[in-house]
Amino acid sequence: MAPLAAAGVEVAQNILPETQPVIPPLIQYLDMVRGVLIAVPLGGIAVTIYARLQDWKRRRR
Repeated sequence: MAPLAAAGVEVAQNILPETQPVIPPLIQYLDMVRGVLIAVPLGGIAVTIYARLQDWKRRRR
């Protein structure tokens, strides 16, 4: 397992210098991505609650 981990670290060290110039322009989008990653699950929860309430109302009629 250790040789595999060492190989992974070596690959990461080789790739990191190539990817560093790409990362700074993406930083400005982090707030938007965080907002989307919070809004999507909350929307799913809201839809689930709405569906359960509708099911509950149908059974009470």
